[in-house]
Amino acid sequence: MRIKNVVKVMNFHSLLRVEKAKKQAEKYRNVGDEVTDIVRKIMYNKNLILDKKVLTIDKTKPILNIYLANDYGFCGDFNASIRRQMKQDIDCYKIVIGSKITLEDDKIILKISKEDFYNRFYEIEQAIYNSLDNMEYSEIKLYYNHYNSSSSFSFKEIKLFPIEFDGEYYEGKDFVAETDPEKMIRSLVGFYICYQIRMCESISLAAENLNRSQITKLALDRIEEKEEEEKYEEIREKNEKIIAKTVDNFKKMSREES
Repeated sequence: MRIKNVVKVMNFHSLLRVEKAKKQAEKYRNVGDEVTDIVRKIMYNKNLILDKKVLTIDKTKPILNIYLANDYGFCGDFNASIRRQMKQDIDCYKIVIGSKITLEDDKIILKISKEDFYNRFYEIEQAIYNSLDNMEYSEIKLYYNHYNSSSSFSFKEIKLFPIEFDGEYYEGKDFVAETDPEKMIRSLVGFYICYQIRMCESISLAAENLNRSQITKLALDRIEEKEEEEKYEEIREKNEKIIAKTVDNFKKMSREES
């Protein structure tokens, strides 16, 4: 019974954390959509492109992948998809968030624990902004477990850089820049990337706690099944004793009558 109560508490707290993380992610998403729209309009402005004042992507450059894992309890299955992806990404540079990802890779440029995500986020920002200043990568991608609904989550890849082009150059919008436009765009793109990472961390946190909730729910179901089995066994043993006693009494009465 004590174990059951502990699991119930764990399950309850997991559900609370899911709701909290969902609300946090929603705040990021609302602003994130606006940020994405603004950055896209500047990056794909026809006049800036013609003036060659936008970021030029060198497709020969390597790829930077960012992996959002988990360090807390019941994270084995949750992190398995991250490990598989990292094993596939042989030639990619990597930023790993999650100390329980123990794969050795000489292309890991930064690794921090999930607990230190916010305390050391400035290191992620620095790595992103430095890479944009030097245009070190042809792509920057993020891998994480995405919360879909109250019953499911899925492993997801999103491209953070270059920002997806929707096929239409933005015309009729001229910008007055009192600074270097390319430097300004780098700064905006860096802000966009870091914002997306924070948003996905919140979404991943919701998925993580959903995973924990599902595991504890299965544990509760198993405990209750075990309790039912034990209850059935007690009833069976009690009935067997009653039957045995009834048979003994019947035999005794038969001997007395004879």
